[in-house]
Amino acid sequence: MPAADALPIDEALPDLLAAMARGGAAVLQAPPGAGKTTRVPLALLEAGAAGRIVMLEPRRLAARAAAERMAATLGEPVGQTVGYRMRGASKTGPDTRIEVVTEGILTRWLQADPELPGIGTVIFDEFHERSLNADLGLALCLEVRAALREDLRLLVMSATLDAAPVAALMGDVPVVTSAGRSYPVEDRYLPRPVPKTTRFPAAVAGLTRQALAEAEGSALVFLPGEGEIRQVARLLEQDLPTHTVLRPLYGAMKLAEQRAAIAPAPAGQRKVVLATSIAETSLTIEDVRIVVDGGRARRARFDPASGMSRLVTDPVSRAEATQRAGRAGRVAPGLCYKLWTKGAEGAFAAFAPPEIAVADLSALALDLAIWGTGPSDLALLTPPPDGAWAEAQALCQSLGALDAEMRITDHGHALARLPTHPRLAHMLRRAGAQAAPLAALLSERDLDRNAGVDLARRLAILRGDAPCPDPGARARVQAEAKRLARDLPKAETLSLGAQAALAYPDRIGLRRPGDDPRYLLSGGKGAVMDPAASLAGARLLVATDLDGNPREARIRQAAELSEAELRALYGDQIQWRDHCHWSRRHRRVEARQQEMFGALVLSDRIWRDVPETARAEAALAGLRDLGLEALGGKAGFARLRARVALCRAGGIELPEMSDDALLAAAEDWLLPYLGQVRGAEDLRALDPLEPLRTWLGWDALQAIEVQAPAAITTPLGRKLPVDYSGDAPEVSARVQEFFGVTRHPTVGPGRVPLRITLLSPGQKPVAVTSDLPGFWAGGYADLRKDMRGRYPKHPWPEDPTEADPTVRAKPRRR
Repeated sequence: MPAADALPIDEALPDLLAAMARGGAAVLQAPPGAGKTTRVPLALLEAGAAGRIVMLEPRRLAARAAAERMAATLGEPVGQTVGYRMRGASKTGPDTRIEVVTEGILTRWLQADPELPGIGTVIFDEFHERSLNADLGLALCLEVRAALREDLRLLVMSATLDAAPVAALMGDVPVVTSAGRSYPVEDRYLPRPVPKTTRFPAAVAGLTRQALAEAEGSALVFLPGEGEIRQVARLLEQDLPTHTVLRPLYGAMKLAEQRAAIAPAPAGQRKVVLATSIAETSLTIEDVRIVVDGGRARRARFDPASGMSRLVTDPVSRAEATQRAGRAGRVAPGLCYKLWTKGAEGAFAAFAPPEIAVADLSALALDLAIWGTGPSDLALLTPPPDGAWAEAQALCQSLGALDAEMRITDHGHALARLPTHPRLAHMLRRAGAQAAPLAALLSERDLDRNAGVDLARRLAILRGDAPCPDPGARARVQAEAKRLARDLPKAETLSLGAQAALAYPDRIGLRRPGDDPRYLLSGGKGAVMDPAASLAGARLLVATDLDGNPREARIRQAAELSEAELRALYGDQIQWRDHCHWSRRHRRVEARQQEMFGALVLSDRIWRDVPETARAEAALAGLRDLGLEALGGKAGFARLRARVALCRAGGIELPEMSDDALLAAAEDWLLPYLGQVRGAEDLRALDPLEPLRTWLGWDALQAIEVQAPAAITTPLGRKLPVDYSGDAPEVSARVQEFFGVTRHPTVGPGRVPLRITLLSPGQKPVAVTSDLPGFWAGGYADLRKDMRGRYPKHPWPEDPTEADPTVRAKPRRR
């Protein structure tokens, strides 16, 4: 390797090369600016690495810059020993030994040929960013190394990630650490939070002016995206200090402008670079002594509003803030101005979440289906969330990319080859080149948030038929549309709504009855539209952007769809279905035959010949909604349940009779009796006692009758009904009817004493006892004194245990 200025990584290279020579795999931990991106591949090449060295970079700009820096070190143009490859651009040749690629390229290579012919080493740079493609690429390479290519060498390089879990995932490979080199950086926080009335670009511009006035050297200003960079640039251009140049830096810029931002400032000048997070770790920007951190980052996250991954703006993590601040200390002591208070920093997350944990996983579902495995079978540092994974597979199935067994279809293979979201890839495959503008439009942020709901308005802006508040964004979408249209065939002309319906089969909305524009979406969710919107009267539409409200989302973008178009696109999925259900609102069984697409009812009619079984099941649902109290015949039903409960308490095996238990088992004992029930009144007319007795069966009823009889027989032969509804079984009779009884009556397996309410001859309660012999020996004497005077015509013997029971008065004396 030609001579070059010493970098911190140089001291770690011998240990790294030795580790790679021994086991063919390692983890390199080196802070930003250590030189790992440009030094390590060249060192491996010089050490005699076999085959091509492929290094993955998460960003296009960083991939190109790394290749150019390494080629310049060798004194060659890019495309000879060192080249690069990314979507839509490549610069390699027959002698290329080091190829810097963006991360999705490796996945395509692995799917085309898992043995990776000609490739000897794969390097995962900036792995701490935890992109989905990097996680997947490493997992697939580990599987290939274990099964097909023992000679494949793997190196993971990271700036801030805890290296131990990655090393363990790779099979406990060595971890090599480079200390790096930096100068001290002083953090300067806001004394108080930014007022809510101050817009973010204005706050960043003000802080930048302060930094330029207080410190020397060039400044690097971190902003979340291109839109914010343009806004801050417009604000700063009004009063830039003399001899100061302004340089934006983001991924979609022209190459010459990117190089101007990275290069040193002209002699006698300083520069202000307005950059996205691309400048955190992957690039070296010369002369920076000042960092201004806006505290926001844009990252891929599943967006329920669009049904796809979108770049959303989040607060930075503490790790990201540390990396950004470190950029001010590369060449000399520096300053980092932070757009937040010191106290607010404690609320920041420690690290940004891995993309696999927050992003849309439908592309991953296709990739793994092509690979023929599931996430649980791969060495993934973070497994995908179960819910998000299931949702991704369901979407791919609805697009026809996966079959019922979750295997990849031919259509799924075709979707995976298109460099866009599976929704949009499906639309492009079915609609051809005409859908490219819509696909590009849906891939980006809204061109004009004030353009109303109608998606046609955005297409007019894209075509140049309407003014655009962000011409740069429009140019980017137009370029993407041209790229997507390349190699796509022409197809039958489809309306905008039909194109959108191909991408969003789950977002086709049918207007609900009523004045307000409320819609039911084919996926089952609800949505509402501003009554003043131009599409508020549409019967059918496709919602391409929602606000994400889980109960009833607000429609932000949509296209109108005719029923004829829906039938033409999805006729094979529109089916007549019979519905018999309990209406909670009307408290009755309702039976309809409905023509349905997903959750949408396109046609509806009464189902007249409903089978009794269907009506019974709907009525049972109604009973479970209303509860057992909705049934009639409560007295006998309650008495039998109480008798069963007493027997169960004594150890006899009988079904549980609580409300919850009976409702849970209602299919077994009540369903056959519900076939004629049409509403709540029919339920009230139904006595559940006989169904319950039938379910229990003869043997169980006999056991119940023996242990918890419905009545006991008095010495006179009269049957007294036993009341089991209280805390103890109870009977009542006149005192004289129990004369001669010296053993208290009991019921149940545990021989529970009956509670006896003793009545006067006038049928009034005069005593309650659960111990009749004890009552005769004790309380009866006082009762006899009282009763003899009040009822002299009735017998009141001194010893009731020796008297005969009676219900008659004493005979008259003659």
